[in-house]
Amino acid sequence: MIRATRPVLAGLIALLIAAAAAAQEPRATARDVAAVVGTVERVDTFSRSLTIRTTDNLTHVVYCGPELEVFRQLHKGDTVLVRISESVIVSLKPGAKTTAVVDTTNAAKKTPEAGGSDVLQQLKAVVTIESVDLPMHIVVYKGADNRSVQRQVSDPHLLEGLTAGDVIEITYTRERAIGLQRQP
Repeated sequence: MIRATRPVLAGLIALLIAAAAAAQEPRATARDVAAVVGTVERVDTFSRSLTIRTTDNLTHVVYCGPELEVFRQLHKGDTVLVRISESVIVSLKPGAKTTAVVDTTNAAKKTPEAGGSDVLQQLKAVVTIESVDLPMHIVVYKGADNRSVQRQVSDPHLLEGLTAGDVIEITYTRERAIGLQRQP
């Protein structure tokens, strides 16, 4: 009887190890950021960037790749609608120390993985999960400042498998404009 259970037990242990390894895989999502409407303040043809001021007086600098042909037709004072891509990566970091938000934009621009993408901003933080509400897509976490932060997550896949006490690293990356339209 003991001989028969050893292979079964070994199989169960292998499954548990595989499940634990799968749970450790970083989860990522990419999506379009909500569209931004604003007035063009500056067109830099050399760097292919636009400086846009929104109605609430916020300034955004946006990189526009060569595939966005309307870029060459824009002038100061034009009203535009811009869509920007973003990605979020969540990975378990058991035993890691929590951190404040760190701007890693310059390092991200230099990595080979960046390839053809144009990183505008990248932020990282290591946080401890306090609670996860999967049906509502809400996570509560604490960073190095010991302040509780509640966020609604657009992609519930990022929250799968997370439980209170987990230490995770969150990487937020904002990349190039993927849509650009002149508004009337």
